[in-house]
Amino acid sequence: MIKTVASESVHLILSDIPYGINYEEWDVLHNNTNSALLGRSPAQEKCGTVFKTRGKPLNGWSQADKAIPMEYYQWCSSWAGDWYRVLKPGASCFIFAGRRMAHRCICAMEDAGFIFKDMIAWEKDSAAYRAQRVRCVFDRRNDSENSKKWDGWKIGNLRPLFEPILWFMKPYPQGGTLTDNIIEHQIGAFNEQKLKELTEWNEGLEKCSNILKVHIQKSDRGLHPTQKAIKLMEILIALVTIEGQVVLDPFCGCGTTLVAARNLNREYIGFEINAEYYQNILKRLGE
Repeated sequence: MIKTVASESVHLILSDIPYGINYEEWDVLHNNTNSALLGRSPAQEKCGTVFKTRGKPLNGWSQADKAIPMEYYQWCSSWAGDWYRVLKPGASCFIFAGRRMAHRCICAMEDAGFIFKDMIAWEKDSAAYRAQRVRCVFDRRNDSENSKKWDGWKIGNLRPLFEPILWFMKPYPQGGTLTDNIIEHQIGAFNEQKLKELTEWNEGLEKCSNILKVHIQKSDRGLHPTQKAIKLMEILIALVTIEGQVVLDPFCGCGTTLVAARNLNREYIGFEINAEYYQNILKRLGE
């Protein structure tokens, strides 16, 4: 669908793209699926709402799994060129890409012509913590010696209290300056005043830093498994655009980017392939 968008007609792309970590079917972006992928283990049957299905272990199940990062890069490369084409010179592109595969997305975007401007950290209120105790594994094996030796150790990751937001910029024409580009295209700078107004700053944290603290509201849940906060999207939109400009989200999920754009009097374009999520978008925008 992005092929239908005119070249250099968009002032901002803001999108929470699939992370490529096998979270659900739409997040499987590689060829090596294996029969157990997205199944359910006994432990997952008992757990809450996070990671209901089986993903791949970090080490993979086979040698073919080693190709997953490159396949993610190739997937990002398949659309990065069109994202570059539709943006105006000097325009920003914010991408939620996850921690594990963000570097592959960065490379794909750079190869398409983008400048990797910065990485913003979104500090969340809370995050699920599923690291397994090593001692429990040895207890199941009746290995008391190693159970005692490895008491206090865990398998997995630390609590993921931040999410990276990749900030790219489409280059402005060579021979001119960014200020010249701002005059011609009304794009290229960031609005420090709006950032101060909209953002909650932790005590002791410098204002206007690249760490954003945004609380998730009750209304920010229930429409999509990876739903983002409207306030967070509003901050990012207000940071680099003005009223009347066009915001594009090529993976709009439940439409949070579009709702935030509408709230700020921006024009918006969104694409969503899932019929259920699409209906949710229409309902949210109708309200």
